Formats: sequence, C-alpha cells, structure tokens
Amino acid sequence: MLYWWSKFVLLGPLLRLFCRPTIEGVGNVPERGGAILASNHLAVVDSFFLPLLVPRRITFLAKREYFIQPGLVGRMKKMFFSGVGQVPIDRSGGSAAQAAMDTAVRLLREEKLLGIYPEGTRSPDGRLYKGKTGIARMTLEAAVPVIPVAMIGTDKVNPIGSRMWRPRKVHIKIGEPLDFSRYAGMAGDRFIERSMTDEIMYALMELSGQTYVDMYAASVKERAAKAKLADPQESSADGHSGDGVPKARAS
Repeated sequence: MLYWWSKFVLLGPLLRLFCRPTIEGVGNVPERGGAILASNHLAVVDSFFLPLLVPRRITFLAKREYFIQPGLVGRMKKMFFSGVGQVPIDRSGGSAAQAAMDTAVRLLREEKLLGIYPEGTRSPDGRLYKGKTGIARMTLEAAVPVIPVAMIGTDKVNPIGSRMWRPRKVHIKIGEPLDFSRYAGMAGDRFIERSMTDEIMYALMELSGQTYVDMYAASVKERAAKAKLADPQESSADGHSGDGVPKARAS
C-alpha cells in the first residue's frame, strides 16, 4: 500500500514537479511475468524515479544497512523501505551472497519485476563500471529476460554526499529486452556468466552514453579511500580519483 501512496501521493507529485522526469521505451517492460530491470547506478534517487515512471511495481534488493539503523530515524527508514517494496540483503559475501541470490530467484519465479544495479554500488564519478556476474546467474536460474535501463541526470539531483535533493531534469531510457535463453542450463559456468554480464553492461553503455571502465566501482572506491587515509591532503584536484585513471563525467 505504501508503495502506491508514495508513487501517487507522498513523493511522486513532488518529484514530477521539481525534476520533470521523462521516460522512453517503457513499452519494453513486459506487462506481466518475472523480469530483471538492469540499471546503471548514479544516485540513491535512481530507486525513486524508476518506480515512479514504470507502471508495474518494481522490487529492489536493498542493502541491509537501510533496515538496521538504531533509533527513531532507523525505524522510520525500515518502515519506509519495507513499505515501498525493497527487500534487505546482506552484501558481506559468502553465505550472505547466496542468500541474496536465492531471494532474487524466488522473487523472479513469483513473476515479480526486479530492479538490479549490476555495478553493485553507485558510480563514484559518473562513469559506467564493470558489472558483477550475479545478475547473470539470477537470469539463468529464473529463466527471465533482462531489460537494460539508463538513468540520466539523477546524479545532478542527488550528488554523492548531498543531503538535499536538487531540482534537475531526469530522463530514463529503457532498451529492448535481452534474451539469454540460448544459455539455458548453464548457470554456474563462469565464462558464460561473464559474457552475459558484459553484454548487459554494453547495452547500458549504449543507452546511457557513459564512458565504460573495466574495473569494479567498489574497488575504485576502496582504493580512493585508502589513498585519502594515506595522504589526507591529496585530493581530486590533480584530476585523478585514486585508481590511476583520470576522472571523467558521463557524456
């Protein structure tokens, strides 16, 4: 219930008023049946604008930290994220990763529309980073199509580190579904899963116009954090992000 209230009453009208979001290719989203919306990830607000403009209800796998913050604010966050259909997952690895995979496959087999960010985390600089192969395994185990989605402009609405959202134009592009049925029964084959994931990321690059970086975004963030700890005075003023690759904005 809270999902639809947020979409049409609580948040949706404000987002439409201040950000004038537009969408193209929404007809590529199937009206029923399990499917994965695979999106680039520029900002937290990605998970607000996509459900706003897609008619079907979308379920996102959200990091567990959103649901366990103590105090009144934490309880309110848990109530909100649960109410809008987000499912908590533990991203710490090992058995937690398998539990997340099992949850995703179960939801897809229940014919839910599942929102996934293949990069695993927000882009640190607007570029598109290497995708994690979990999305390929979900696709094969649940036997569903993958629909690529490009979020454009959300990083201007909600820049990294910002506390307040800003009125900026947002556009969403949805590509044609990717059919991986030719790989049926091959879940667990690392080569196949990597190939599928790369195909998904290529589709996202084509849709978004972002520069692609063949590195994991999480690794880039980790390196940048270590570099900052090692030399707090070293900043991005030299045009580098700590990963040895010059910064660039999405084109």
